[in-house]
Amino acid sequence: MDNQFKMLPLSFTFLVFIFMVLKLWMISKKKDSPKNLPPAPLKLPLIGHLHLLMVSLPHHRLTELAKRHGSLMHLQLGELSHIVVSSPEAAKEVMKTHDINFANRPHLLAAEIMLYNFSDIGFTPYGSHWRQLRKVCTLELLSTKRVQSFRSVREEEVSSLITSIFCNTGSEINFGELLCNLSYNITLRTTLVGRCKLQHETFIPIVKEFVEALGGFSITDLFPSIKLLPMISGMRAKLERCHHDLDMMLESIIEEHRASNANLGNSDDETDDLLDVLLNLQDHGGLEFPLTTDNIKAVIL
Repeated sequence: MDNQFKMLPLSFTFLVFIFMVLKLWMISKKKDSPKNLPPAPLKLPLIGHLHLLMVSLPHHRLTELAKRHGSLMHLQLGELSHIVVSSPEAAKEVMKTHDINFANRPHLLAAEIMLYNFSDIGFTPYGSHWRQLRKVCTLELLSTKRVQSFRSVREEEVSSLITSIFCNTGSEINFGELLCNLSYNITLRTTLVGRCKLQHETFIPIVKEFVEALGGFSITDLFPSIKLLPMISGMRAKLERCHHDLDMMLESIIEEHRASNANLGNSDDETDDLLDVLLNLQDHGGLEFPLTTDNIKAVIL
């Protein structure tokens, strides 16, 4: 009897695996092959071309495949079809000439959970809401005056980077990691301007985990019809934990900014950080859509 109970988890896992394979096979049979697709490499059943990108440097593999199949190439990754564009001429057609036709965003589990149900500008579906967010970023957050106001921050961080490299003369350094830390430090300082008591050592590791979650391939996004896959793989639990930690920090930062602004009254616009700008727009901006706190958190990220 004990042995039978011990076999239950293994049997359940096997049955789930068989169910997923049969479900994917039935879906692939129901779908008609799209017409007029670009050239493509040979693909495998169920996973398509996914095996071709299971390498340490997938962008190198994409370059090799593009040399064989052309600047427009079709790849089937799991259930989803992708068109790979790898020439300047084709990229211009997609990104500029016909940009509206390609303006939709992918539905990624990480973006849904980490970015407050696609509340940021990067993953918000194309439409009036996205256009308003872009207007806020262009005219308020990334205006020439605003960018120039943070010049001293950039100069200080770059100077600190150069000093760090100089002090490690003769030693091996991870230049990629140094540049990533430079980007994180500049972003954090321009967002908070040092008014938040939150330590960099606490915030930056969580942001790095957030960036890692949004990057690369996730098996849960490639097989969207299998609703249980995010839970079985543990991806949903991991993302929700990271989101919870990040949300608590952002909530604390926002509350501290609100309290500080209430005590200081009308502050000098040039001393405002990006979070101050967004909070001011939320209270007095007169936007065509309500700028929610979740919107602010997502844009900051």
